[in-house]
Amino acid sequence: MKPKIIAFYLPQFHAIPENDKWWGKGFTEWTNTKKSKPLYEGHYQPREPLGDRYYSLLDQSTQQWQAELAEEYGIYGFCYYHYWFNKKMLIERPMENMLKNKKIKLPFCISWANEPWTRNWDGRNKEVLMPQFYGDQKEWKEHFDYLLPFFKDERYILKDNKPVFLLYRTNSITNCEKMVEYWNALAKENGFEGMYIVETLTGHQKESAISNSNALAEMEPMHTIRHGLPLFKQGMRFLTKKLNKRFNIFDKISYELIWKSIYKKKRNATKKTFLGAFIDWDNSARWGKRAMIVEGSKPDAFSKYFNKQYTIAKQLDSDFVFFNAWNEWGEGTYLEPDKKFEYEYLEEIRKIVK
Repeated sequence: MKPKIIAFYLPQFHAIPENDKWWGKGFTEWTNTKKSKPLYEGHYQPREPLGDRYYSLLDQSTQQWQAELAEEYGIYGFCYYHYWFNKKMLIERPMENMLKNKKIKLPFCISWANEPWTRNWDGRNKEVLMPQFYGDQKEWKEHFDYLLPFFKDERYILKDNKPVFLLYRTNSITNCEKMVEYWNALAKENGFEGMYIVETLTGHQKESAISNSNALAEMEPMHTIRHGLPLFKQGMRFLTKKLNKRFNIFDKISYELIWKSIYKKKRNATKKTFLGAFIDWDNSARWGKRAMIVEGSKPDAFSKYFNKQYTIAKQLDSDFVFFNAWNEWGEGTYLEPDKKFEYEYLEEIRKIVK
């Protein structure tokens, strides 16, 4: 099997009232990236889009450009982050506009990014800006009913006639197994064979947390950085964080070390696992001096490591490889062309996939 590449897609590129209130009027992901500065000599910041394309995702032509560019370079589909807080939604319009715009042909699926929004950017419960509430069958049905038009769209990615739906943190969802069981029943009532539930393995979640999911998806590099690095490196990272404020010692990790650790990971033997891939990582645009920075990402290095990961995915007979990410500019991991490398990362993917 030739695995299909699905890239995670961040919709936070248009202003909303909540972000205006929390972060300042007109805030989008570009706000952080534009003000980012190098922290040391040779540090690649700021990250600037090619042609100064600081787009708004309310622009239909931007979404069409993204989809056509992805398809041209071998990306099979996008996985849209979906932010649902008991009927309250945030930055939902790009996904809704995509659903209405039939000029966009790229397949898609959805990841419910079910963590609270916090002042820390990382979902940890410190100064919660938007809390999560999971409820019971009433709330689960309201959520399913909102998602159903997406599932029924001819572009939605199915497996075994089941909508592929990612849960970001199953270990945080109250009565998650019951919710999945109920959603399976609702999906069958609507002409599907059930839901294809994929648990996302991240820095927050090391392994499967429910018995009735269909598969796991590794989100890199954070899953490996938090759970797969050698012990000596974990200890060095802990020490670095302690010394960071006083001595300006930054949390830097070797690109090569992360990829080699990804290859060595032991995987769940009972559930299908979709491998992950990443381009780079540098979240100093969001975190400043408290950032975590990966060193050594260049197109030729990426090509070598991703080619091996893609080969492993083939050997595992994997349907998908989940890429972090299409447009995570604030975390320094994006496939969209920038001023430094232009289309080089996309070109390497096209070589490997096609």
